[in-house]
Amino acid sequence: MTLINNKNITRAVLILSFILINVLLLLGISKVLDFLNSGADRSSMLHLEKETFNTYLPKVVWERSENPGRIMELNTLKKIEKDYLFSWYVKNKSLQENSKSGIADYYTQNTRQNLYNTLKYNIKNEITIESTTLKHNPKLDFYSADGQLVVFTDKNVVEFQKIYQKKKLIAAVQDTATYKVMMLFEDGFWRVRHLQKIEKTIFSSDTTKSNPVFKVKGDKITTNNLNFTIKGINYYPKNSAWDTFGNSFNIDIISKDFDIIKNAKLNTVRIFIQYEDFGKADVKQEKIDKLKKILDLATSKNLFVIVTLFDFYSDYTLENWTLTHRHAEKIVSSFKDHKAILAWDLKNEPNLDFENRDKNNVLNWLEQMITVVKESDPNHLVTIGWSNSTEATHLANKVDFVSYHFYNAIEDLEKETKTFEQITKKPIVIEEFGVPSYKGIWNLNGANEEEQAQYHKKMQELFKKNNFAFMSWTLYDFPHVPDQVAGKWPWQKKRQKRFGFINVNGGKKPSFLYINH
Repeated sequence: MTLINNKNITRAVLILSFILINVLLLLGISKVLDFLNSGADRSSMLHLEKETFNTYLPKVVWERSENPGRIMELNTLKKIEKDYLFSWYVKNKSLQENSKSGIADYYTQNTRQNLYNTLKYNIKNEITIESTTLKHNPKLDFYSADGQLVVFTDKNVVEFQKIYQKKKLIAAVQDTATYKVMMLFEDGFWRVRHLQKIEKTIFSSDTTKSNPVFKVKGDKITTNNLNFTIKGINYYPKNSAWDTFGNSFNIDIISKDFDIIKNAKLNTVRIFIQYEDFGKADVKQEKIDKLKKILDLATSKNLFVIVTLFDFYSDYTLENWTLTHRHAEKIVSSFKDHKAILAWDLKNEPNLDFENRDKNNVLNWLEQMITVVKESDPNHLVTIGWSNSTEATHLANKVDFVSYHFYNAIEDLEKETKTFEQITKKPIVIEEFGVPSYKGIWNLNGANEEEQAQYHKKMQELFKKNNFAFMSWTLYDFPHVPDQVAGKWPWQKKRQKRFGFINVNGGKKPSFLYINH
């Protein structure tokens, strides 16, 4: 009996194994047939589709024109643009890694040979090149009747390169060039057949007419031809510090806070946007809607707003530039006509990244971002929120007004600011200042609430005497401060929680008497 059972079990195992093997064979054959019928997808083979979307989004604006030859279909135009940008991406990666990977997929034989020669030279001389393109302005010149060849002129291509030899940076170069491009349709893809850099020509383009509410005249900010002195405050809602646009967003709470600010006879509020929170390059519409509610509310309260972009952002690598450009472009262009905005503050305290992120990387990124913001919104001013006046000399000639934070001794304020005025000849805003009302085991030399009040009284006397523009830090004491803001240790967090003019219970501290002069 046992022998019969064992034979039956063996027979069942063999039958099941046979069925399973045949099922697997059929699935395998099906996959092969699907592949042969659909054709190989180069972008999926090279993992470029996702990689390029995540790392490379230069601005592309096609110039409208009558198309010689065959009429260009919209889908075809998009396909040409996609493959053309892939060709730049692959070229940039190849020059950075000194690798031929992907070149054969996006360049025809003659063109790829020129790239191979460049790679050979770079490898021999230990040269690597980090590069990106920031803008493309193509104009279609010809599209063949058989749909196999396209010629276009890519005008004013903005390129940025960092050239290294033996891993040492030897040059950082920005160039604006125009290219004549020919692409051939092969194996279902557009490949670059010809890419020739032609004599540099700055082509005219449409410009948006600006109608700014605020202007800069000499060392003054003006509105309606009258001097305007910023008297403001940095703002987060009490219970959502460093998370204004998160799940706790409540426009009614913000409205009551704006009433407090307006009744204190302040005229400006500084708010903060975080890159990841807003969706990086793919900006979330829900965040745009929340920002609009705040700006509309400010208009109704007759308050102006300085919007700080890229708070907590610290990745200035070249390959991510185009992503941050699309992020800023989306936000800034959405509100280029909003009258509540006084200025865009590109980055909060970027000099704190100089040591770990390389000073030149940070400054190059900021300079490019100034251009992106000004082109996307010609109606509003641009500034950068430096952590001190010494660092604020950077790019002072590029911004509309200079902003820096002051946490030094009170007696240094007048001399430091007036000296800086002589250097920059630009309007100056002391964008942050303050002292926490915390004296305890973690801060024995700190200030109590009365001492905090005396600090603000003295500061306001100096602001009034010299007509300095100011924005204090901050309206509220906070019950919670995220670890990434000041650190996780009690002596770090306790101080950061107590800078406000209003305590966590909603009571006005003695310093509130001196929130303004």
